[in-house]
Amino acid sequence: MKNSKYIEVIVLHVLIGLLIYLFPILSKIYLILICIYFTYKIFKAKSSEKTIQVLIACSYVVGSEVFLRMTGGNFLYETSKYLVILFSLMGVFTIRKKNQPIPYIFYVFLLIPGVLVAGFNATEQTTLRTDIAFNLSGPICLGMVSIFCYNRKISYQNIHRMLLVMALPLVAMTAYLFLYTPDIRETITGTGSNYAASGGFGPNQVSTVLGLGVFIFSLRFFMLSPNLFLKIINGLLLAAMSFRGIVTFSRGGVITALFMIIAFIYFYFKKVNIKSKFRISRLFFVFISLGLVVWLFSSIQTSGLIENRYANKDALGREKEDISTGRGNLISFEIDEFLNNPILGVGVGKIKELREQKEGILSASHNEMSRILSEHGLFGVTALLILLLTPLFFRFKNKSNIFFYSFYFFWFLTINHSAMRIAAPAFVYGLCLLDIQYKSKNLRKINSTKTRSI
Repeated sequence: MKNSKYIEVIVLHVLIGLLIYLFPILSKIYLILICIYFTYKIFKAKSSEKTIQVLIACSYVVGSEVFLRMTGGNFLYETSKYLVILFSLMGVFTIRKKNQPIPYIFYVFLLIPGVLVAGFNATEQTTLRTDIAFNLSGPICLGMVSIFCYNRKISYQNIHRMLLVMALPLVAMTAYLFLYTPDIRETITGTGSNYAASGGFGPNQVSTVLGLGVFIFSLRFFMLSPNLFLKIINGLLLAAMSFRGIVTFSRGGVITALFMIIAFIYFYFKKVNIKSKFRISRLFFVFISLGLVVWLFSSIQTSGLIENRYANKDALGREKEDISTGRGNLISFEIDEFLNNPILGVGVGKIKELREQKEGILSASHNEMSRILSEHGLFGVTALLILLLTPLFFRFKNKSNIFFYSFYFFWFLTINHSAMRIAAPAFVYGLCLLDIQYKSKNLRKINSTKTRSI
């Protein structure tokens, strides 16, 4: 992508954020256009281009999901997950593939017994269809994406193209957030998660996707900013998303982004030649300086309360007893229910209902690992082992994916603080399974001190 085109799509998405802020009804039109445009692109794509078109379609949906929820654009709450499943199935049934993703087909079937158990244990309070849709849409989405992505070849150039497409709706959301709460100081009342600074929506979900955006623009800052102008543009986008992610006061997305960036820099640094190592070292110094400036600005804007939040202290500076903000007890309850029902589990969506019955607490742990154990029993244990180990075995045989550990960390850390409430961890998990192809000219791009922008 030429520099002028790159700036144009960034400006376009800033305008999308502005227009949806001014005219909220446009959010639903935005979703309709996404559905029509990407469905058309997939159907019209040549066989050689169909894989990347499916991935691009899923990427844009993943990037826009929280923004659409925030602005009331979704007709159904899980619309984005359904779209990712639909686009993945379109790819599975229209693109021939030699290697069959047997582990993930088996994984999907392992989820069925939990549905049957939930049906047998249904009560008058149970809303079975809603419970299944809410609790299984994420795992099914992950399964479909993994089946599509498993050992799928994609060029190094196209992986960057796809990641940029994912980041573009996040640019629109960031612009929207600045318009929604231009003065953060007016929204600060303590060290709890800040809904006002998150566009009036869930801070955890907002922080998660903004962290993903921070990672993507960090990649572009290091790999795809061959001139000062692009370094400034990508640096500003990186700083803006970092700031808005920090002031949500939801730590999960920010910490996850740091792990992703550290993993990327480590493996990228190992891969390049000596000359590029010097270039990366200089950029890393600028990168750290930028991060410190953003953190200092965030601290000033929050009157130092953000420092208390990350130090696990309250607004008065007193240390909190539970760093997990109560989730540890919720996870313990789910583990206990797994031990009480080790074979079949309690059934899909039943753990929240049981917690309310036994402890009078209507709350979710937002931990996918403990949830799948409690609701699916030994079938859940097997499914979880497939998810944890299959990418690592794949990595052992195929080390082409320079972003593997960044993607894997995003999935693993996100499902432990935000479960699979959004499609992002499911889709990014699937990206671990891609076989990235490096043509000679693209390999030179990685090692070159003057990487061209795509």
